[in-house]
Amino acid sequence: MTEARRNKLHKKISIDLAKRVKGLPPYLFAAIDKMKQEALKKGIDVIDLSIGDPDIPTPKHIVQRMKKAVENPAHHRYPSYEGMLSFRQAVADWYKRRFNVKLDPKTEVLSLIGSKEGIGHIPLAFINPGDVVLVPSPGYPVYPVATLFADGKSHIMPLIEKNKYLPDLKAIPNDVLKKAKLMFINYPNNPTSAVADRNFYKSVIEFAAKNNILVCHDAAYSEVYYDGKKPMSFLQIPGAKDVGIEFHSLSKTYNMTGWRIGFAAGNANALAGLGKIKTNLDSGIFQAVQEAGIEALNTGEPVLEKIRDTYQERRDILYNGLKNLGLKVQKPRATFYLWAKVPKGFNSSGFVAHLLENAGVLGTPGNGFGAPGEGYIRFALTVPAKRMKEAVQRIGKAI
Repeated sequence: MTEARRNKLHKKISIDLAKRVKGLPPYLFAAIDKMKQEALKKGIDVIDLSIGDPDIPTPKHIVQRMKKAVENPAHHRYPSYEGMLSFRQAVADWYKRRFNVKLDPKTEVLSLIGSKEGIGHIPLAFINPGDVVLVPSPGYPVYPVATLFADGKSHIMPLIEKNKYLPDLKAIPNDVLKKAKLMFINYPNNPTSAVADRNFYKSVIEFAAKNNILVCHDAAYSEVYYDGKKPMSFLQIPGAKDVGIEFHSLSKTYNMTGWRIGFAAGNANALAGLGKIKTNLDSGIFQAVQEAGIEALNTGEPVLEKIRDTYQERRDILYNGLKNLGLKVQKPRATFYLWAKVPKGFNSSGFVAHLLENAGVLGTPGNGFGAPGEGYIRFALTVPAKRMKEAVQRIGKAI
């Protein structure tokens, strides 16, 4: 067979990405990981304060429940799409204990393969091409990406310091409101660590009811709080279940990022819509993981207090250290993030690169969470206290 004939028979097709994929910015944390790997190749001892991945192991009692559950043959088959009723009941019981919110586990709780999965899929259930989604910025990059995948349009709600990092709902134009179908909010907030109060949630409910907008509240960090000041749930406010749902993750609270389990709770019709998407795109959560999730949701407060105390010690080291170095820093009331202004003469990306090169400390540029984050850097409290002290010392020398 001639070379020309062989080439004709084995001609490669042209693989062209869809427009929605071509329009994606580089995923923030993938880009940061690339920076880290390049620094490690140079022999730099990197203190990684970039990605919010807890370094504390999953509590032993949860791991033990998982070990036992894995051996049960009943869990070796397809799980139910909406999640085991026993897991959803554990969620309802947790909501009642923690927030005094009553949920029907059959219709008002839906299991998720981590809250990221639910957030990524919710626009597919409710957004038609051209519909508007109200997106906080700086914010979790999945909000605008999920909107893009559903052929929706993001309208940015800037979160700025003078407004305590709460969106100004009155600033949203009427022509935008006419097309808006869904709104994301996130408190305690990533990346700013801001916390919302009852009055804010009441205003959101009134706003959503008036404009017929579905509220999706990302509450992944509700259990990582400091000084004993517990954040509240959006669902605690009367009328919340009429207009929205709340996303939770077991990842941050119980150090289970790799386990991929979370849940959504609230408006039954909204959860049914999300459930239809999930039924067609995934086959549920491995039931042994759900058993571990039940164990996690019943974890005693002393275990969780120890985890919070660990983060609080780290928070105080980094906050006090950066403040003493002259940086303007937001003291976190919740989350394991610290939001700081970059020094004069730097932009966000430039300061991150400067710290990595000159201090071996890796943070996340604020503009990676959206344009309103320019001029800030986010640090994660995910290294031991001794290492955190070293990070402060290195940053001091670098600036």
